[in-house]
Amino acid sequence: MIDLKHISKWFTISGKPNFILKDINLTIREGEFVSILGPSGSGKSTLLNVIGMLDDASEGEYYFLDQPVHSLKEKQRSQLYKQYIGFVFQAYHLIDELTVYENIETPLIYQNVKSSERQAMVADILDRFQIVGKKDLFPTQLSGGQQQLVGIARALIAKPKLLLADEPTGNLNSKQGEEIMELFRQLNKEDKVTIIQVTHSEKNAEYGTHIINLLDGRIENS
Repeated sequence: MIDLKHISKWFTISGKPNFILKDINLTIREGEFVSILGPSGSGKSTLLNVIGMLDDASEGEYYFLDQPVHSLKEKQRSQLYKQYIGFVFQAYHLIDELTVYENIETPLIYQNVKSSERQAMVADILDRFQIVGKKDLFPTQLSGGQQQLVGIARALIAKPKLLLADEPTGNLNSKQGEEIMELFRQLNKEDKVTIIQVTHSEKNAEYGTHIINLLDGRIENS
């Protein structure tokens, strides 16, 4: 599903490259649940953003479902992202002015899904996540755990093949965090969603089918 070959990312400071990622080689198969584990500043989020096509690598080749992402135009990358990838953020990134229902519906509007179809899909995921009673509330009226549930529902509404999660439990208490991780495990096992999460928590990393250790922008072992 994903093949990264000699991926590096750097910024030039005073004429010298400052590496954030250095020579990353990584293959992820469909149906895996991969945890990228490492301390703050190790390059985890940058790697996830490159995989999620939110950021470009400075060097190297990236193949996603056999498509050469590194040589695609921005519009083509955007279409791949919209069709196949859902993103869950640590800070939720919900739109405060929209209700829970409207937040979850937003990706479907971008994909030009018909109104009747959107209603059915949103109703289905609200029911599945047991947040029907919250559909008319705004994000500020929800707890952190509820906001993250809405964020995950929004990421999954268009049925992506790949779910990317950036420190998904970072702003949650331990009980809420465990519930979110159990949900990820269920999505991976039952729905066959491929998941890549970045985390600095060894406990959360262990939910994955395998762990990749990242340190100073390099893969230690996997």
